[in-house]
Amino acid sequence: MDGNGRWAAARRLPRAEGHKAGTEAAKAIVTRCRELGVGHLTLYTFSKENWSRPLAEVRTLFSLLSSFLKREQKSLLEQDIRLNVLGELSGLPLGARQVVAAVMKKTAGCSSMVLNLALNYSGRDEILRACRNLLARGVSPGDLTEEAFAAELYTVGQPDPDLIIRTSGELRLSNYLLFQAAYSEFYFTGVHWPDFSPAELDAAIAEFQNRQRRFGKTGEQVEG
Repeated sequence: MDGNGRWAAARRLPRAEGHKAGTEAAKAIVTRCRELGVGHLTLYTFSKENWSRPLAEVRTLFSLLSSFLKREQKSLLEQDIRLNVLGELSGLPLGARQVVAAVMKKTAGCSSMVLNLALNYSGRDEILRACRNLLARGVSPGDLTEEAFAAELYTVGQPDPDLIIRTSGELRLSNYLLFQAAYSEFYFTGVHWPDFSPAELDAAIAEFQNRQRRFGKTGEQVEG
């Protein structure tokens, strides 16, 4: 969800206003995905690298996250959306961690859609974490399969992402779902995240649906 700061700068507003506008965009996109029948949506909310940002901005981000989840808990329940976290929840500030955990508990029985928030997340760290878990369990090289490895990831039990959308003109993966994104389709747009509307999402999905996905297999074509 890139471009909050640039959106604010273009309007001569504080960066905090960009992040606030970004939460409203997130709300609209979650609702639209639910309407479309999307089963899993992941929002890259806060990476491990984001801790290097100014302390005041980090505090603002987690304050907005807490406020957003408190406000939207009722909507998540009404839409039958389960909240899930990808990343080290224990590393979050106490207040935000408590709010996230409470909403996850409240929505645990929801089954129509999973909303993943990638929080305190790093794709490389996730892979190392999986390796450590497998080594600690004494899994032998002969027993190590893609399925066994995937079972140690934060996304265990979930499908790999079909489509990854990157806003604000960024053209890189930025340490995001590195293992899971092996055959994902990518959609890049110059639109800043606060302006990424449901109509923009529809356009991204329409383009995805017109692609032919071969998954590396010669001659096999699978419609998106």
